[in-house]
Amino acid sequence: MHSLETYSLAVIALGAIAFGIFLLIKGGDWTIDNAVTIAERSGLSKLFIAATIVAFGTSAPELFTSINANISGFPGISVGNVLGSNIANIFMVVAISAIVAPIVFSKTEVRVDTLVMLGATAAIIPPTMTGLLPRWGGLLMVAAIVAYVAYQYRASKLDVEEVEGSDADGARAMSMLILGIATLVIGSEILVQGAVAGGAAIGVPEAVIGMTVVAIGTSLPELTACVAAARKGQSDMIVGGIIGSNIFNILSVMAISAAAKPLLIDPRFAAYDLPVVVGVTAVFAVFLLLVGRIGRLAGGLMIAAYAAFIFAQFGL
Repeated sequence: MHSLETYSLAVIALGAIAFGIFLLIKGGDWTIDNAVTIAERSGLSKLFIAATIVAFGTSAPELFTSINANISGFPGISVGNVLGSNIANIFMVVAISAIVAPIVFSKTEVRVDTLVMLGATAAIIPPTMTGLLPRWGGLLMVAAIVAYVAYQYRASKLDVEEVEGSDADGARAMSMLILGIATLVIGSEILVQGAVAGGAAIGVPEAVIGMTVVAIGTSLPELTACVAAARKGQSDMIVGGIIGSNIFNILSVMAISAAAKPLLIDPRFAAYDLPVVVGVTAVFAVFLLLVGRIGRLAGGLMIAAYAAFIFAQFGL
């Protein structure tokens, strides 16, 4: 009888996870598309859109999911979601995009953003090692992301162009943006509850669920946007979006989660997951700063490494 109840709970949890991911994908799409429309009507540059507007839009699932998880008493999912998403963004999203079409970009144009990404990654090392990100630490990170966005905005003003459009189009875009955000809120709640229930049913720790199922699910908007960009040959949108997303995941998602409620960090993250995050980010930075190209072979190797990482998570 107990096994039957466990099976039923697992099936229901799986359905909730799938539905939550579906809502996150749709909400992410609506959020991104309409945020870009609003940004373009404002005359902002494509670089600003990729590194901030689109990056924040694709990080919105992580934001709502992590805040919801931490407030609900599941900090392992919150932290695992951020760390796992940053790994997935590089070794899954960038990798698949590179397999679709080689990613070629200017090393000079992404230098500052890459250094900010490395700095943000370094900022999570102390709290992960100590097991706590306090409110004041989260607020400092939020201040850092505000400064980053301000820098991006000033840089984007060099390429500002006037964009024409009706007020009705702008109102519709704003309405759809609000709908997209609402969908993300609902989807994150369903995904978190489904992931927690599923993990409990099969005996998987919440930290592992956060690093794998939740992280992959909330990275799907990035994957969708980047594959579409790869098909259109928009490498700058891929690189800018992923760098920006990884920065936002730490300096806004993790930070706001801690600002809402001090974020307790399981020791397992320091022992295993943190070194992986740092290593993966460093590999990505080497391509960004020194190579200027990510080809199909590199993409294939990244996918293989990510598959090994996921397998190891469930083997720990």
